[in-house]
Amino acid sequence: MAKTSTTTQGLRAAIERSGYYPALVAEAVEAAVGGEPIRSYLVHQETTFDQNEVRRHVTVLVLTGNRFIVSHTDEQAEDGTSPTPYATTSTESVKLGRISSIVVSRVVANPESYKPGTLPREIVLTIGWGAVSRIDLEPAACGDPNCEADHGYTGSSTADDLSLRVS
Repeated sequence: MAKTSTTTQGLRAAIERSGYYPALVAEAVEAAVGGEPIRSYLVHQETTFDQNEVRRHVTVLVLTGNRFIVSHTDEQAEDGTSPTPYATTSTESVKLGRISSIVVSRVVANPESYKPGTLPREIVLTIGWGAVSRIDLEPAACGDPNCEADHGYTGSSTADDLSLRVS
């Protein structure tokens, strides 16, 4: 469940409510935020099923006056690098001026009977700041069905630094 608010205490409480290694997650986020006042935040815990395993993941987004901070924490089962389960936490800090695009995709059920104010079934938030881009290419073609010339490729580049699905 996603939680939002605007205070450091509220952020800590939302991280604790997520129940997902709260001390680890809070320490990483608080270190990234430093002493800056928090304008807003989102804590989103997601559980996924990977073959025989259940994996948890938490994303914390924090907006300060100057920065957008993204924190991800994932748990991993023991593997060839570790004989015990472990968690990986990463934080990224982005200057607000670097954010180049924000896309909010809303999925609504039964759109023919949609009423304003109805919550969507899910929302996908995509934020780009130029660190990661996805390039989709496909062979280019002309309108002649008998043409055998090589027309190269066509495609698009999409900012894909953060994509968060909330349902």
